Amino acid sequence: MASHTDSTEPNATPTPATQAGREGLEALLSRPGKALIGLDFDGTLAPIVADPEQARAHPDAVDALAALAPKVAAVAVVTGRPAGVAVRHGGFAGVPGLGHLVVLGHYGAERWDAVTGTVTAPAPHPGVAAVRAELPGVLDRVGAWQGTWIEEKGGRAVAVHTRRAADPQAAFEALREPLTGLATRHGLVVEPGRMVLELRPPGMDKGIALMEYARDIGAESVLYAGDDLGDLPAYTAVDKLRSAGTPGLLVCSGSDEVAELRERADVVVDGPAGVVRLLRWLAERMP
Repeated sequence: MASHTDSTEPNATPTPATQAGREGLEALLSRPGKALIGLDFDGTLAPIVADPEQARAHPDAVDALAALAPKVAAVAVVTGRPAGVAVRHGGFAGVPGLGHLVVLGHYGAERWDAVTGTVTAPAPHPGVAAVRAELPGVLDRVGAWQGTWIEEKGGRAVAVHTRRAADPQAAFEALREPLTGLATRHGLVVEPGRMVLELRPPGMDKGIALMEYARDIGAESVLYAGDDLGDLPAYTAVDKLRSAGTPGLLVCSGSDEVAELRERADVVVDGPAGVVRLLRWLAERMP
């Protein structure tokens, strides 16, 4: 069971529940210049809201990142959102101190670098446009249209949110099978989350993105913080890195909706506010 850091106490010391987590924290603090800090966006840096377009980073997140980023090898925001959207909603562009920040959008298919301020990405998968065209009809046939909301992710993925439906969980379950069938017909996969089903190309997830970036920069320790099912592959990536000799720390941005994440985490904090306090705590203790 993960330890719980009370995010209402700014100076609270995180105590990882596992030996691997304690070794990860020690490595982060002793060799910060070789550390990679990986962070999910929605639910981790930004509070979950009914309309994803209204999501914004916690008011103190940018300041905490600006204090931490110069002390580590890199900070990577790993998200299913388009990289440019995460940059805009996070307020990351043009901030002094964030030169070591990258945003790996669309599960690593896109990359925004704070140094250049540009996004690099391959061409979109053609199945995404086909799925988007068919989605309204599928929702109508299932009878789950009312209260659901389609989020377009820059032509690289599309998501159906059920949080605003009359019965969010029932709508979520009713849509699982038909959306999986729709995705499969067009060469895509379905990624379930907290009251959201995302249809996207296969072959990339947060674990692959985190692992590849850690290797690219030669990270000697890794922290990853997330809150949702889509963060589980990143947790698995950290576990693999730890097995190969790279210390790591798993942090859960507390959510009662995703018990598996809490159970696998070394440290649980109280949502984005708790994540911000943990980042500040790390920055204050790194040379």
